[in-house]
Parts: sequence; structure tokens; C-alpha cells
Amino acid sequence: MKIFSYKNGVKSVGAAHVSVHALKKAGVEVYGRQGIYIQRGATIESGAKIYAPCYISADCHISGGASVMPYCYLQASFVGANAIVRASTLIGAHIGAGATVGPYSYLRGGAYIGENCRIGGFVEVKSSAVGNDTKIAHLAYVGDAEVGCNVNIGCGVVFANYDGKEKHKTKVGDCCFIGCNCNIVAPVTLQNGAYIAAGTTVTQDVGEDGFCIGRIRENIKPHGAAGRYKGG
Repeated sequence: MKIFSYKNGVKSVGAAHVSVHALKKAGVEVYGRQGIYIQRGATIESGAKIYAPCYISADCHISGGASVMPYCYLQASFVGANAIVRASTLIGAHIGAGATVGPYSYLRGGAYIGENCRIGGFVEVKSSAVGNDTKIAHLAYVGDAEVGCNVNIGCGVVFANYDGKEKHKTKVGDCCFIGCNCNIVAPVTLQNGAYIAAGTTVTQDVGEDGFCIGRIRENIKPHGAAGRYKGG
């Protein structure tokens, strides 16, 4: 990923890492002094907020107004204006303006997050483009995918991209809804407006505005649990 330098940005020179004093002098807001490590060559724009402790590698760009909160590890990544990254790992990721990431998210290997997205806690995104205003709130894996704008991806959703031999791709259109605990088995396409009900495993394409539900109906037997659990 190419990281561009802006004339109002700060680029460290000479030392192995940027000093807190140099950051503040350039208009970067720094909170805490211990444990901030920014490699020489990183670009931090004026108005960015950096919180200790964190690590930012040489090939990162932090835009003005962006916040890198404590316990972040950023390598070869771009953080857009007014974006917030909380206690997360970014390796080769692009975070769009106004997006929020974390806590405890892992964005790697070509993760491209659009503007005003919400990438919540314990979310992993790999080799995927996520469109503007999309929400992946928590406990989800999105791999080898193209996800449109204004999509909701619920808790526990897994994009099953690997069949044991090859990686396969998933395409999700705009304004789709994927409920909790769904498995999206690639290769598959969900067209604009598709709605996937919670608990569904998707193995076929879903057309525009299509509703997909795949569940086994529960069979409840009164008192059928008696004696089955030794602690009960």
C-alpha cells in the first residue's frame, strides 16, 4: 500500500523513532509519554491524536483529526481523517475517514475500510473491501470479500473463504442485512438488499432483495433433559 506524504504532515528524520517533543511541535496531540514508538518515515498529520502506549511503523499515515488510542499496533496502514482506532492491530490496512475500529480488531492483508464504517470488537478483516457506512459490530470474520455500502453484518458472522485447497471470494451488494451467527460459504454473491436471517448457512447466490433463511426447527421434549447432565 502506498502511503502519501502531505506537506502539513510530520515526517521523522535522523533518529530511529519520532520524539514526543517533535510530534507536539508539529501540532500532533500526544497523551502520555511512555510507550509511544513511531518509526522514522511515518507520516502524522497536524491535529492527529496519539495515545500511549502504541506502535506505528515507518510506512503508516495518520491523518489530521484521527485518533490512535492506547494499545494499538499499526504497520503499513493508512488512517483517515477523524477515524478512531481502539486497541487494535492494523497490518496493511486502509481506514476511511470517520470510521471506527476496535477494540481488539485485527485488520490485515489488504483490508480496505470505507468512510464512516464501524468495525467493532473482535472483528477480523482480511483481503476485503468494505463500503462506506457498513457496520461489522463484533465477533465476525470477513475474508476475501467485496462488501457494499450500508451493510449490516451481525455478531458471529463468518465468511467461509477457504475449502482446504483454495481461497474463494464473496460479493455482498449494498444495503444487505446479514443476521447473527450466519456462515457465508464462498464463492457466493448476495445482491443488493439481500436479507439473511440469523443462524443461516448460505451456499447459493441470493438475488436482489432476496430473503434467505436456513434453520432446522427445534424439537422440544418436556422433561427430556432429566438425567442427561450430571450437574443438573
